[in-house]
Amino acid sequence: MIANYFKRIENTIDEYNYIIEDYIISKQTFTQEKGAIEGEIFFSDNSQLDFNEVINAGYKTKQKYSYHYMDKNKNLFFRYDNVQHHREIETFPHHKHTKYEILESVEPDLGKVLSEIEQIILNN
Repeated sequence: MIANYFKRIENTIDEYNYIIEDYIISKQTFTQEKGAIEGEIFFSDNSQLDFNEVINAGYKTKQKYSYHYMDKNKNLFFRYDNVQHHREIETFPHHKHTKYEILESVEPDLGKVLSEIEQIILNN
């Protein structure tokens, strides 16, 4: 199960190969259903996404996640995470950091994040 999840992550990255220059992924399998994946994705405009997920594929839930997107100078564009802070947010613990504010958010998946990045790259 977790191996299939890891493969879906790699397939998702491959779908965006026209804006991706390179990527590095590290995977850990804890059980057949549980594991962790983290990586760095480097884009054609020199921006970068660092991500990590701790997942239980049997429940299709992420125990922990972070998708941190930054420009070529390492300045934050946005970050989605479920760190247990910002209790004032209605979607706690899920939230999105931008350069200027913390926003409510549902738990994203890598495809949604890459789609958002694609729009940023194509609009610049």
